[in-house]
Amino acid sequence: MKRNKFYSGIATALLASTVALTGCSFGSDSGDSEASSSSEDAVTVDVFQFKVEFKDQFEELVSLYEEENPDVNINVKTVGGGNDYGASLKTSFSSGEEPDIFNVGGPTDVDEYEKYLADLSDTAAADAALEGTLTGVSRNDQVLGLPFNQEGYGLLYNKKVFEEAGINPDEITTFEALEEAVQTLDSKKDELGIDAPFAFPAKEKWVMGNHLANAYLADEFNHDVMEAYEADTVEFAMGDQMKRMTDLQNEYSVQPTLSLDYSQQVEENFSLGKVALIQQGNWVYNTIESMDPEFAANNVGMLPIPVEGYEGSIPVGVPNYWVVNKESKDEVVQASKDFLDWMYTSDAGKKFVTEEFKFIPAYEGYEDLEIADPISQEIYDYAKEGNTLGWVFLGAPTGWTEDALGVAMQEYIAGDITWEEVEERATKAWEDARQ
Repeated sequence: MKRNKFYSGIATALLASTVALTGCSFGSDSGDSEASSSSEDAVTVDVFQFKVEFKDQFEELVSLYEEENPDVNINVKTVGGGNDYGASLKTSFSSGEEPDIFNVGGPTDVDEYEKYLADLSDTAAADAALEGTLTGVSRNDQVLGLPFNQEGYGLLYNKKVFEEAGINPDEITTFEALEEAVQTLDSKKDELGIDAPFAFPAKEKWVMGNHLANAYLADEFNHDVMEAYEADTVEFAMGDQMKRMTDLQNEYSVQPTLSLDYSQQVEENFSLGKVALIQQGNWVYNTIESMDPEFAANNVGMLPIPVEGYEGSIPVGVPNYWVVNKESKDEVVQASKDFLDWMYTSDAGKKFVTEEFKFIPAYEGYEDLEIADPISQEIYDYAKEGNTLGWVFLGAPTGWTEDALGVAMQEYIAGDITWEEVEERATKAWEDARQ
């Protein structure tokens, strides 16, 4: 089983950090947090960010920072989920409303926005970042981004439903074992009180093109985002496994899957006990907790997406980065760096990051902080044992995961093209982008 240095480094770092988590998804929400200051000389920092799951908590953190720093106003706009953050960010720049702090996903995004990105090498956060977490956002000895956190994902399952169905989750490491469990759930769905085993949100291209695909592409690029970034083609060496996992989720899901979105998957179906399984990660915990705190705390487990040769492993990585617009005024650039430093290195910020954001930090200095929730704990345990897959999808060509692969997978689910055509179209799109 291949393990690259980056991810073994994460396991080592997590051993030294008993910490928390939250995550990456795209929700359909946006909002502005307008701060006030009595100082006429106050610096205003505009933040454009995409993590809807921690929107409220982030705005609360901003308010806390403004109380401690009355000479700084921070405005927050959140765009994500059903709304396309990338497209919205481009619109923001093209309209002349450039944010001072925004998000990039990895090396491909760095290429697109590099002319705007300030060097963050002099920040305390960059100095504290765990080994390997800055690889995808470093150029010419400059650090152009700071990691949000670490995240992991797999198949979240309802422990109570599994127990009632007589299914032992510890025995589900292969696709065949998962398929058998799913068929058992389906045959007993009426007595278990579920509508279907899965809620598969095929409307969300990122669920398929980013996360599902990543599980089966990681080995191809040796679990290294930069190897994917530099690759001229993609071979889909595990394409057959990816197909059957797509088919399994789609066939045994509440229908129609092409109309099922992230919110319906997590809130209406899984959190309310209507399905037993969803493909998601730690970032959904706050949402589940808001729907049913007891269920979130006691009844949610995680299974790996089965990948031959990597049984019992889950993808763990840095999902996104904070960047600072160097074309902003000097005092705004400095205020932006100061805020990001405070968020990840001050005692108050670190407490908020772990307890409120429920992040698994990508920084040193969190050794004394506790893991915040059971999903975080499971991801910590996988990483501690070195049972991880790399996040390589951030190294794909711009837009490839959703606009090429995700769209093709939707057409496959609709019955309009074959799986072979999915791979052919996605491969051509990758190669065309790299010419």
